[in-house]
Amino acid sequence: MALGLATVVILGLMVDFLFRKLRVPGLVGMMGVGVVLGPWMLGALDPGLLAFSADLRMIALIVILLRAGFELHKDKLRRIGLQAVLLAFIPATLEALAVTALGPRLLGLTYLESAILGTVLGAVSPAVVVPLMLDFAARRKGTDKGIPTLVIAASSLDDVFVIVVFSALLGLYTGSKVNLLGKLAGIPISILSGIVAGLAIGWILYGVFRRFNPRATKRLLAILGVAIVLVGVEARVEEFLPFAALLAVMAIGAIILAKSEHMAHEISGKLSKIWVFAQIMLFTLVGAQVDVRVAWQAGLAGSALIGLGLVARSLGTWLCLVGSELTPAERFFVVIAYLPKATVQAAIGGAPLIAMQAAGMGLGPGQVILAVAVLSILLTAPLGAWLIAWAGNRILKQEPLGPALGETMDADRMLEETNGGGRIPQAKVPAIRSSNGSH
Repeated sequence: MALGLATVVILGLMVDFLFRKLRVPGLVGMMGVGVVLGPWMLGALDPGLLAFSADLRMIALIVILLRAGFELHKDKLRRIGLQAVLLAFIPATLEALAVTALGPRLLGLTYLESAILGTVLGAVSPAVVVPLMLDFAARRKGTDKGIPTLVIAASSLDDVFVIVVFSALLGLYTGSKVNLLGKLAGIPISILSGIVAGLAIGWILYGVFRRFNPRATKRLLAILGVAIVLVGVEARVEEFLPFAALLAVMAIGAIILAKSEHMAHEISGKLSKIWVFAQIMLFTLVGAQVDVRVAWQAGLAGSALIGLGLVARSLGTWLCLVGSELTPAERFFVVIAYLPKATVQAAIGGAPLIAMQAAGMGLGPGQVILAVAVLSILLTAPLGAWLIAWAGNRILKQEPLGPALGETMDADRMLEETNGGGRIPQAKVPAIRSSNGSH
């Protein structure tokens, strides 16, 4: 397994460097490496690595969502709150409805089977979108209007909504006892419980860090350990308490950022170093889940269905931004940012087929759903990542240098903390604030 891991890392670094030179996001090359080396093509990936693929991908996703949490300024969240909530539900709903209506004609599925496919396709990929948004945030592109924050927050809520509806529809189809209304009612509960738990745990961690002042590396390890435990807890409590663990993970970073921007920047800086390795694992192993032969079976009809679903999704995204402070060009960028599919589709695309097999049902519809899910990754992840990078560099305006919203207050608080509450001559403040931004 160690040799296989080393091979993936070396190849991942090489293609990342090459693709960046070609002005294409490195994740496109990493996914390509996974597709080629995966079990469906060359079969060159170590079996031990594939056995731990799900866990490694989840840890990598936790790393990127923690980084996202450390970028969620509460002031900017207040500004984009309504748009984030609308974007979490409306685009995915319109895309799923379009797939439900068109699936019987294009693919010969029933309406319920098409609805299941619609929920599979309805989720945006945080693994593709969030790293690109964090890159824009680091370069202060679009941060004056909170655009990276908007997309990060909305895409995370979007996934919670889609996965809950998917599980309810799949249960209905396979004959399981599922209370659809109860499942839908559980969506706001899972979102709220996840956010509250994350804020509470983040507040406790912040207090511990303030009290014992461990090194930034130890703070990071503690946060990572707690985040992984939260994801494990979700699977054990979901039967009696809907709980969105990944939202809790993001909330941990957000509350620490609100309490101390200096501490948050230190931890985020450490996370960015771990992300160099984690992204290779995430995108390579996501690519390894893609069976090109299965995608080929979906053919032109599957491609047409995906495209028409994205048209409906884009319309919904645009409608959510009507009345916002974004310009038409910036709204167009958000529409593009909401297109890529990868993580969720790789995770649940094969679930209907497995459920149908376990229930002794015909496997044809499950095979069609899997094929279209795989095809959606191939069509939207590489192209979507490239379009986001291309459009963001041309559309998003760079925020003028200076303290970001809420940064001045946090810098002053940091100065007080480092000096035991005593006053510092005002002339020293700019220098310390400047070093803050370098973390």
